Amino acid sequence: MPGEHFISRRVTAVLVYSRPPLVFGGMLCAISVMWSRSPVVYTLGVVLLFISMTFDLVDGWFAARYQPDSPMGQLAERIMDKLVYSIIFPVVAVGEMWRLVFISEGHTRGELLHAIFILILCITVLVRDNFAAFMRGFAFRQGQDPEMREFTRLRTAVAAPVAALLYAHAFYVPEGPPSWIYFWISWLGNLPLRLLFVIEIVFLVINLGSIAGYCRKYGSYCLDELCLENEVLRRKFLTFFPNSLTVMNAMMGLLSVFFAYQGRIREAFLILTGATLFDKLDGAVARKLGLNEPPADTDHPRKISLGALLDDLADGVSFCIVPAWIFYIVLSGIDAPVMDRIPLGWIAIFYMAMGILRLIYFTLDKHPIPGFFKGLPTPAAALLAVSPLVILDQIRLDASEAFVSWGVFCSGLMVFTAILMNVYPIRYLHYGRFMNRNPLFASIMMLLGVAFVFTPYFGHFCFACMVIYVLSPLVTRRIRPEIAARET
Repeated sequence: MPGEHFISRRVTAVLVYSRPPLVFGGMLCAISVMWSRSPVVYTLGVVLLFISMTFDLVDGWFAARYQPDSPMGQLAERIMDKLVYSIIFPVVAVGEMWRLVFISEGHTRGELLHAIFILILCITVLVRDNFAAFMRGFAFRQGQDPEMREFTRLRTAVAAPVAALLYAHAFYVPEGPPSWIYFWISWLGNLPLRLLFVIEIVFLVINLGSIAGYCRKYGSYCLDELCLENEVLRRKFLTFFPNSLTVMNAMMGLLSVFFAYQGRIREAFLILTGATLFDKLDGAVARKLGLNEPPADTDHPRKISLGALLDDLADGVSFCIVPAWIFYIVLSGIDAPVMDRIPLGWIAIFYMAMGILRLIYFTLDKHPIPGFFKGLPTPAAALLAVSPLVILDQIRLDASEAFVSWGVFCSGLMVFTAILMNVYPIRYLHYGRFMNRNPLFASIMMLLGVAFVFTPYFGHFCFACMVIYVLSPLVTRRIRPEIAARET
């Protein structure tokens, strides 16, 4: 073996296997910080976490470069990830509670909400890792070789930086030594809650999307043994996957209302965007598994299935009730004579009723157009109606005249959106399938969305995108249905 490659493999081994000791050292530093509140120990713990993060980001490249197609390397990297996340995320959850009680004296409801959300996030990460290990292991035992290059690698690449950032925030100790290292670390420990919420919500959506990806990739490997060649039982098992995504759609909508009640409109909109992602995934998974078509041996297929009813119920919650609820929460808080004359409650009820009417029509429509929606689809309507509320929340501290004028505009837009959902002669392209057929366009839009989410213009960007989609039938009506209905 050449000396250069031998050294490189040793470097790869160090990068892969040294992460658990580094994270374990960070845990010991965290315990010491909670006991003694030492800024020096806090700085040491954060440095250990950032070294582990760096190793996590580069160990995969080294393993692929100097140990290509090594099953041991792939297995070791996954086990190290599992060990590291099993240590650090529970520590972060405890640290956030410790900071809330001992550092943030007289904490606000927003800080309490953040600590609770961190607990939910950490549980989600651990559930995802155990679920992924089970699905990969079962597929391997059935003689199926799991894919080495995974879509869910994005979750792994994001987890280490998020863990280090949350560690720096959770165990922050003020009044540290006058050093440049502590200066930068303390800056991370004092990031605004709004920015932290944005990062954590994006990370939560990535984790939930990763679970959905594992269901889609490895779920079919489990069915042969579970169903014993019983096609009816197999179909019942298959319906679990899209139905689970549908339930997550409704849960994200309710979580969005919870954030809106706390005055976190930007975060509520982000979570509502996550609900639209799950709405796209459940339909795509159902079509991929062949659940949209009735069983071949059924003489009298049911016109309305349980999955369709569950999907309509989730859409009714997330995209009809939730936007109307958020609209009323935000607009009813404006103290102005003009807003007092606007029947905000009736507008919210009107939007909710028109959205439910749109869902009923969509379910009972006997002549659907493949690849198109008749009328504005409810997920797009929800984003169109709520995105201006993000802008309204941002200009709350500006001139009162502009603030009230934008509130009036949001009220009118709510009515316009409710009507547009039920203008059935207008055909709207299935946006999810369009993104699947145009991966370059989807990547550009995703990168732009991630870039704008950290700027004050995220609401403006989303509102502009939705306005373009509202006007899109002027161009997309020329697309043939057989092309519009293609998944890829």
